[in-house]
Amino acid sequence: MSLKLLEINTLLNQLEASLVQTVSDRQLSQPLMIGIRTGGVWVAEELHQRLQITEPLGLLDISFYRDDFSQIGMHPNVKPSQLPPQIEGRDIILVDDVFYTGRTIRAALNEIFDYGRPNQVLLAVLIERGGKQIPICPDCVGAKVDLSPEQRIKLVGPNPLAIDILDTPVAGVKS
Repeated sequence: MSLKLLEINTLLNQLEASLVQTVSDRQLSQPLMIGIRTGGVWVAEELHQRLQITEPLGLLDISFYRDDFSQIGMHPNVKPSQLPPQIEGRDIILVDDVFYTGRTIRAALNEIFDYGRPNQVLLAVLIERGGKQIPICPDCVGAKVDLSPEQRIKLVGPNPLAIDILDTPVAGVKS
């Protein structure tokens, strides 16, 4: 599927429908929704409102949990995570904008588990693209797309939300 043909509202509608069905199938009880900064928070804010989740939205900044921290260095934009004090035994909906290698989700799960052991974690992403490197996959997806390694997806927002496709060469990747 081409990203140029996808509109953000269509993606959100598809993700919302998948999420409602999966929450029902897995019998999540009073789930806590957590968005991964920055794009995942924007998607989570929209879903949180659509699903009328009463618990405050959790915000997760995984900067210190990344496995490439020594390579990319510190980002001056690091913000604190905002999670409720009680994660133990909770059902969690973890939201991100783009699923690519799985490394962001691995880092997010590591941070969540530092707060406690949830009952279950459901992963919802707006866009899934090829490139998975570790055995993690989303439970709910707005759309799956195929892109070259040189292409990047960037969610722009938060108001209005939009999708940009960036064609930038990746170091060490040959066409």
